[in-house]
Amino acid sequence: MIKVKDLPPSERPREKLLQKGAKGLADYELLAIILGRGSQNNDVLSLSKKIVKIVDEKGLSFSVDDLTNVLGIGTAKAASISAAFEFVRRRIKPEGLKIKFPADVLPLIQHYADRKQEHFLCISVNGASEVMSVRVVSIGLVNKSHVHPREVFADVISERASAVIIAHNHPDGDLKPSKEDIQITGQLKEAAKILGLNLLDHIIFNVRGYYSFAEKNEI
Repeated sequence: MIKVKDLPPSERPREKLLQKGAKGLADYELLAIILGRGSQNNDVLSLSKKIVKIVDEKGLSFSVDDLTNVLGIGTAKAASISAAFEFVRRRIKPEGLKIKFPADVLPLIQHYADRKQEHFLCISVNGASEVMSVRVVSIGLVNKSHVHPREVFADVISERASAVIIAHNHPDGDLKPSKEDIQITGQLKEAAKILGLNLLDHIIFNVRGYYSFAEKNEI
């Protein structure tokens, strides 16, 4: 078990934040600062990585019980995390961000770029070209079985959105769309049309850049 104090000062989350600012830290490092310390069985970085996985899967709808199911997270830490997320959620929301080009949503999803698994995201857009919400649809290899139109558009319809942007990260570093990426884009475009929605773009991204189907005139 590697403790934070055993890391070089430049790699410790709190010190990194003071040197580089919060934007220079990975999600799990930011969460490690909120947690403060680990437990008897897990160091704080390991705990924070487990919690990030829960938040990725559940979104902001995660509960205190979801967090306390992680060994080493008691009710006090779970309450602190829930309170921190709710505080930010009330003040900094994606709603109202007006997009001129689909790639304008990148700041809202870029923190998924360093994930080791593919995260498939759906961004709801209203008739005024404003972002309504950003959600994780699936985690794992992007294929037809994981990315079904029903899962992608269910919440979009309930929100009464008029358009969507889909996106996913490529952990292997290659931004070129795979055969499956192209097939899924076509499938979701047809499904969106039937539902009266406009599929604006499919963005593939990583820590080095992004690929936009719309910018390539492929959607």
